[in-house]
Amino acid sequence: MLRVIGIDPGTLSCGYGIVEKETDGLRHITSGILNLPKKEDLSKRLGILYRELKKILIEFSPEYAAVEKVFFARNVKAALNLGHARGVVLLCLAEEGIKITEYSANEVKKAVTGYGRADKNQIQKMVQNILRLPEQPKTDSADALALAICHINTERFRSL
Repeated sequence: MLRVIGIDPGTLSCGYGIVEKETDGLRHITSGILNLPKKEDLSKRLGILYRELKKILIEFSPEYAAVEKVFFARNVKAALNLGHARGVVLLCLAEEGIKITEYSANEVKKAVTGYGRADKNQIQKMVQNILRLPEQPKTDSADALALAICHINTERFRSL
């Protein structure tokens, strides 16, 4: 079995999703969104992100992590803040000894939908179908699950 956590970092919300590869396909383990208090300053939000993500990593023990690469931001401040959140995520993963791979949004979209310009709704629907979820996951959660699916599929092709 291969257990992968996908993480879509953010300073206000951080999506996460854990998927396991089994002999008969992929299985959804858990997913959700870490909502960080908007009114708190960045350092407090990053501390919360660290503690909450650490709990998830300890509880579910993923072997691998797929993290979204930064490819653009609305402005310089947003890019810097996102970089801080990614740093916290990478630190958490490294401390737990989890192997990290980064993927661009286009790589993830292609791996999950077959189309590099798929919209958020298409990602949500495909993640729901692939993992046989009873309902569509929320956007940040779907993005994180898509990262995990992308990693599992990429590793499968690399091994061939």
